Parts: sequence; structure tokens; C-alpha cells
Amino acid sequence: MAAADSPSTALGRCDLCNRGIRLAGKMRLDVTNLLDTYVERQGLDASASVAAVEGVPVAAVERWDEQTGTQRLLENLAAYRAFRVLLAQMLEEQREQLGEADTALSRALAAVLLQVSAFAYHLEELLRLENRGPPSEEGAEPPPLPQLSLFERKLRGLGVLRELAQWALRSARDLRQLAKASPGSDSAPSPPDSP
Repeated sequence: MAAADSPSTALGRCDLCNRGIRLAGKMRLDVTNLLDTYVERQGLDASASVAAVEGVPVAAVERWDEQTGTQRLLENLAAYRAFRVLLAQMLEEQREQLGEADTALSRALAAVLLQVSAFAYHLEELLRLENRGPPSEEGAEPPPLPQLSLFERKLRGLGVLRELAQWALRSARDLRQLAKASPGSDSAPSPPDSP
């Protein structure tokens, strides 16, 4: 946080955090619904175990309560930027695999991709308000798509969506923590709402 927040900056941060919490909640609901549809349309078992997927940021974090507000925002931003790339890849794969045969799933994926992009922008705005501009995306080219079988791509998609749902939950908690932090408390985070 800025060392000496003005009342308008503090109100702006609180307002952005509250809107972000609502966005994260909506996104989590939509991702959960998308997960159900994805599992059904891809013919997967909802309880299928998925190993860690390369390039998918993990929402779980050690010592969550010790993170500063800026650290939380930067980790969230990095995660949503990664999810934006991963969801775009999934959407492309979906269109190649099914063409126009399953437009409902493609529309749902595209809608969540749009929400992820909007949330990343929202996090960038919060970082600007903190007098800490967002890190550049230059040179952050998406990794080449791994050569996976159709089944492996389906499982990869399941892993991406599951982790995105966890990030939406973590993001809401991070933003609640940031909203209740007193001005200038970046170096001393308040007690946790453990994720």
C-alpha cells in the first residue's frame, strides 16, 4: 500500500476490492457451472484425478497470512494472465476438436475467458492505485501447446478449470484481506482468513 493513503485512495481501493470480490464470486460460480458442463460434454468422470498441469498456477500457498497486499495482487495477476493464455488454448482446441458441434461449451469457455481477462485488468487497476504499476507482459509469449492425446487434453482442461475455481476463491479472500487492511499496512498484514 502507499505509505500515506489519502481518504479518496483508501475509498477507491475499498471500492475496487469490493467489486473484485463480486467479480471473483461470479467467476467462481461460472467456472463451477462450466466444470460440470465440461465433464459431461467431454465424457469425463467428475472425480477424475488430474496431475499438476504444466503452466497452471497453483492457488494454494504456504504462509498466506504473511503475504503483503502487493504480493497478493501480483500473484493473482500472474495467475490470471496465465489462465487467460490457457483458456484461449482450450477454446482453440475445443473449436478444432468439435467445430460448431458444441457451441454451448465454446460459448461458456469464451465467457469465462472474458471474465478472466476483465479480472486481470481489475487487478492491474488495483496495482496502479497502490502506486505500483502492473508488471509488463512483454516477452511473456504463451508456451507452445504440448503434443497431447485427445484424452490428455481433456484432462488438462479439467485441471485448468479446477485450479481456476480455486483461484477465484483465493482471489476473493485476498481482496477481502486487502480491503480490511489499514492504510500503510503493506509490511504488516492483518490476521488471516486462511484459504
